[in-house]
Amino acid sequence: MVSLKDVSIRCGVSVATVSKALNDKKDIGMATKEYIHRIAKEMNYFPDHSARALKTKHTYNIGVLYVGEAQNGMMHDYFTSVLYSFKQKFESCGYAITFINKHNGKNMSSYELCKYHGVEGIIIACIQHYDSDILEVINGDIPVVTIDGVFNNRTAVLSDNKEGMQELVTFLYEMGHKQIAFIHGNDSVITQSRVKSFYETMEKLGLAVPDKFVKQGSYHDPITTAKLTNELLATERQLTCIIFPDDFSSLGGIRTIRENGFRIPEDISVVGYDGIVLSQMLTPQLTTLQQDTKTIGTYAAEKLIMLIENPGNSKIERIIVKGKVLKGTSVKNLNTKQCFEMSTKNLICCS
Repeated sequence: MVSLKDVSIRCGVSVATVSKALNDKKDIGMATKEYIHRIAKEMNYFPDHSARALKTKHTYNIGVLYVGEAQNGMMHDYFTSVLYSFKQKFESCGYAITFINKHNGKNMSSYELCKYHGVEGIIIACIQHYDSDILEVINGDIPVVTIDGVFNNRTAVLSDNKEGMQELVTFLYEMGHKQIAFIHGNDSVITQSRVKSFYETMEKLGLAVPDKFVKQGSYHDPITTAKLTNELLATERQLTCIIFPDDFSSLGGIRTIRENGFRIPEDISVVGYDGIVLSQMLTPQLTTLQQDTKTIGTYAAEKLIMLIENPGNSKIERIIVKGKVLKGTSVKNLNTKQCFEMSTKNLICCS
């Protein structure tokens, strides 16, 4: 294995100079840095993280707890996008990431595994926030930042699910929809926020919500969504729109609607949630609430690094990141017919 000393001999400089150059210190000239980096690359030099940890007392290792209620967290496009953005931020700051999975045969709790791997900080995303295993981590002595989960003693970065749902429902109302159904995901902090906002917004707009119009489904689960969509289509009262748990789940609902002989959006409108790339590739293009995954992931990384590197100056925060409605073509404008009828009476073309 090539050492710093080997690189220093080849470059004709001290070990200290090589170390400073490879760590991008400001007291080394740019030409010298570039020369040392080039030689180190030619010699296939890689930093010895164990030695670095012993010297600096830092492991530069971040633990990620990432398991969803349905054990499908790693497959969910929203959390995958969030993880990608904070992975980029961590790696740009010299940190490595270790995924923590207690079901790995070591018979350790998640907290014990974090200790075992020597992580300096932990990101918790897409998990069962009130599981005893997670609470052990939350109440431990390792810095933690949560994503879409709130604990009194930890910093959290949250997507604005309340305002997101409010904007979606308001948009539907403005498009003339009054009979709106909602298939939501598993019971969680995220779901509770969305469901509460759905009811509050509907009430504020003066719209009734029959009990049979709200059904509990599952995130990232097209099969369950398809089954519940069938139940909604069988209701006596005519629906005009269905809000699905997320964009991926909507695939099951969309297929079921078409199998029942209905057209989208001519006969019934559909709405997703998350704003994943797939949603904009569908025909018709899915109307959805796009969550700002890049900002969420970057903020989470920045806050955790601050907790690790400046523990005395860090405070517990709640950072809420807003999303935006992507107005696709899966929602019919029910005001158009009324507008056309009025215009023909007055011989005016209304667009």
